[in-house]
Amino acid sequence: MKLNKQQRILFCCALLTAWYAPGSFALESDADQPITIDSNTATYDDATATSTYTGNVISVQGSIRVASDKLVVYLKDGEAEKLVFTGKRAKFRQTPSEGSEDIIGEALTGEYYPKKNLLILIDEATVTQDNATYASKYIEYDIKSSLVKAGEKSSDAKRVHVILKPKTAK
Repeated sequence: MKLNKQQRILFCCALLTAWYAPGSFALESDADQPITIDSNTATYDDATATSTYTGNVISVQGSIRVASDKLVVYLKDGEAEKLVFTGKRAKFRQTPSEGSEDIIGEALTGEYYPKKNLLILIDEATVTQDNATYASKYIEYDIKSSLVKAGEKSSDAKRVHVILKPKTAK
């Protein structure tokens, strides 16, 4: 099929629009987005290069959202190297790709390493992904690949509990 000049221009515009459509990058763009933090209080300690946020803390980076009681940001060379969030049940949510269900996690403590795209949930940790819920004392979540690793290799006493739910008709 041969396209005339006007059809070629419209086709190229449609391709560019699809390529640059908001939300079409989900996971790939999360790491490139700035981290925004809202809280009741904030303090910065220049000696330790840490920022501490307390009270209804909400941090967002692209489609990644964490709600916690307290957040400590460890800076290195002016960039966030590690974020440690704590709370009664700190909550994590991410949209892995457009049209897919959010991945949801909870824990008493969480560590987020933005440059490594790694989230570690510690103590009473759960992650729900698709129709599966993982529960363990320790869960690693690779944000870029949506890979969940639960449990610690060093101990048989800390077991992983997984629930696989059947899909329901909608």
